[in-house]
Amino acid sequence: MLFQDRADAGRQLAAKLTAYAGRPDLLVLALPRGGVPVAYEIAHALGAPLDVFLVRKLGVPGREELAMGAMASGGIRILNEEVIRALDIPDDVIEAVSEKERRELARRERAYRDDRPPPDVNGRTVLVVDDGLATGSTMRAAVAALRRMHPARIVVAVPVGSADVCAELAAEADEVVCAHMPEPLYAVGLWYGDFTQTTDEEVHDLLGRTSAPTAG
Repeated sequence: MLFQDRADAGRQLAAKLTAYAGRPDLLVLALPRGGVPVAYEIAHALGAPLDVFLVRKLGVPGREELAMGAMASGGIRILNEEVIRALDIPDDVIEAVSEKERRELARRERAYRDDRPPPDVNGRTVLVVDDGLATGSTMRAAVAALRRMHPARIVVAVPVGSADVCAELAAEADEVVCAHMPEPLYAVGLWYGDFTQTTDEEVHDLLGRTSAPTAG
């Protein structure tokens, strides 16, 4: 066990991010739901605003575990053209799945941040936080989506992660901070004393305590 719970993990990770403390351009974005309690502690320690960045996988119908793309906050869609070509997935199927996940994204946006619009990341240093990195697929989609929103710098920060995945992400983000990289990782939850699932209510509460300046 490395951490008592996600809050403890956030405090430990914040200690490795002190170079970013007090920066006026800094924005902390959490991947819900488990990344939010971690990110809350980091935002508090660094004196930065906190928000969430939502990512939804676009699963291939009938093979939902296989991603043909992803949807992210701000209406960003990324398609995996290789998978789409290999399976000859028609445009109407892609659009139907995209619309379903777009609605779910909108529902979660409302549940988490009420009517506040997504944060403006343009020209900012963005810390993207989750509670751990196992396969890295969600974080990879988040980084790719954020790139399209033109931040000045993307820093991926996690308390624990696979050494291989952390290394791979270093090629996509500007910096990756993995506080602990045990080998073998097995599963992220093994390194927490309490890894109880974070609820929508907890996410809403933590975001309500500190929120990011919004676009426009």
